[in-house]
Amino acid sequence: MANPTNAATELMRGTGLLVIEAINSNPNGDPDRESDPRQRPDGRGEISPVSFKRKVRDLVEDKDGPVWGDVAKQLALKADAHCILESRGRERKKIEEELKSGAFAGKYWDGRLFGNTFLEEGASTSIKTGVAQFGLGVSLAPIQIERMTNTNKAGVQEGKDRGMAPLGYRIVQHGVYCMPFFINPTAARKTSCTKQDVDLLLRLIPYAYPHTASYVRPMVGIRHAWFIEHKSALGSCSDFELLAALTPKRKPNFDPEKPSRSWEEYEAPPRLPADLAGRIGSIRDLMKGD
Repeated sequence: MANPTNAATELMRGTGLLVIEAINSNPNGDPDRESDPRQRPDGRGEISPVSFKRKVRDLVEDKDGPVWGDVAKQLALKADAHCILESRGRERKKIEEELKSGAFAGKYWDGRLFGNTFLEEGASTSIKTGVAQFGLGVSLAPIQIERMTNTNKAGVQEGKDRGMAPLGYRIVQHGVYCMPFFINPTAARKTSCTKQDVDLLLRLIPYAYPHTASYVRPMVGIRHAWFIEHKSALGSCSDFELLAALTPKRKPNFDPEKPSRSWEEYEAPPRLPADLAGRIGSIRDLMKGD
């Protein structure tokens, strides 16, 4: 098991921003609205943190997949130290035993990184927040949702010669979403998260959407995945200032309150202003391998 003291001291505070584009896709369905793309009262779209974390978890869980194979080789990772806690078919009793024995922290990558709320009887201290926290992704402009009925030539109901799913295909025509994320070294002491665990997350981010694409999510991708490492574990600059400086803006000749049609309607900052750049340790765009 990782040494929690060393885990905390080797990590610096981190601030990240994912700039996600969706084209004729549903980036995150809302189960309370028949899987409509998530949308706020002001018309702007949403992508939940849980939705994004599920994608990187799936890539790690698929030990026979090309993403895990490539990244595990690069980082010299052991499969049995990178199991996924939030997986189907898990045995609660077995996990409770792992919590008691101390094997839990050395086994579950997502438990170390994202934290866990697995209740151990009589020990509320097992509820721990994670080192990596993702915020809500919100579109920069209102989104336009299109709904269509799906049909199937072969019927699935007895006595029906064809199948239909009324309004079963629900997509966003176009949207650009910004999702912040943060690396908090203070939480590493409790979860035994290491720098290698964080490095794995950063390596996975570029593959999160293309390698988990689906029928209703064929064209969702990350335009920029900014990651800023601060100069210390405490943080050396305001997260809000950094995020504001890296958030794309709608070009002046486009109405910010109307849905966008393409990426060309936005201006993405190419770099941080000099006054902010001098207050951080490093900045890179994970999509460019910087």
